[in-house]
Amino acid sequence: MKFKYSFPVVRGIQAGREYYIGMVPLNMLERLFVGEEEYVLPEYRAQRKLNEARIPEIRKYILDNPDTYVFSALAASIDGQFKFISSAKDGGDTGVLEVDMGATILINDGQHRKAAILSAINENPEIGNETISVVFYEDLGLSRSQQMFTDLNKHAVKTSNSIAELYDSRDPLAVVTRKVVSNIPFLNEYVDKERDNLGKYSSALFTLNTFYTANKRILKRNTCDDNFEEFLKNFWRNVSLHMNPWIELENKEISKKDLREQYLATQAVVIQALGRVGAYLYENSDLKDIQDYMKKLEIINWKRSSSDWKLRVIRNNGRMIYNSKAILLAGNVIKRYIGLPLTEDEIIAEQNFKGIR
Repeated sequence: MKFKYSFPVVRGIQAGREYYIGMVPLNMLERLFVGEEEYVLPEYRAQRKLNEARIPEIRKYILDNPDTYVFSALAASIDGQFKFISSAKDGGDTGVLEVDMGATILINDGQHRKAAILSAINENPEIGNETISVVFYEDLGLSRSQQMFTDLNKHAVKTSNSIAELYDSRDPLAVVTRKVVSNIPFLNEYVDKERDNLGKYSSALFTLNTFYTANKRILKRNTCDDNFEEFLKNFWRNVSLHMNPWIELENKEISKKDLREQYLATQAVVIQALGRVGAYLYENSDLKDIQDYMKKLEIINWKRSSSDWKLRVIRNNGRMIYNSKAILLAGNVIKRYIGLPLTEDEIIAEQNFKGIR
């Protein structure tokens, strides 16, 4: 190898084959890895086609968080000559990986990270001096590279939205939602902060993501500031104080099983509908105290069998409807009972609903 790349690496063994973990400067990524700019049939590619739409989001993450961004390692296959030279006389696992410059190095996992990093460097060249870890494997042909891509992605488990919002300190709405939930005893006890889907016998009644998305409906395009946080605490506290089925559960008058099976008060569609109600209250600051409206939640019949919910959120077969139309129509019921006017789009939806019925 006359001309070569040299990377300080650590050698390891997986499935009986050597691999190497090295640190690569970000500004070397473009020269080091081949691209797939031209169209190639899927069966002849080592991985999926680059999705350009994902790049701006990742690039923004890097540029907005230059002191705290973090990336997992890229995985790559070397198709060509390379040699590992141990730095220890006894042949230890630390050393230098020399790769022929004529070799082809193909990314098996991390193409979108690479593309976003290169895009970010164009805007902030200083990032190019930083590094990312790369796991190098020997290329054993297209079939093996395709299998590597499958193995690396097939068994990856996406984190739930709830746990992402629990840990996210950059998203102000996620931070505020956590504060609101922890501030209201009923929610703090019955909101699952880790899962997006609750089992039939779960001890929780709601997911953190349900309240996050409801709060997003309330916030709309406004600023998530201290005033918004205080509004949310006031709003959800009043909901918890005047939602009869929640109170009956607290007083042990009904069980969680009965609450889930006979009432709508814990269903995500209702929480989102309450989000629509909250949005109206938040945007109309001249309205009288929230408590005057929220206490009227007590007169609503939250049972699934109530005619108020038929075909709005409950199908003829008794199954739930969960879509944007159901959320809007459920919100209309709540607003009617607590004395809030319908917006123009809500009036149209109501007229269409009654026409269909």
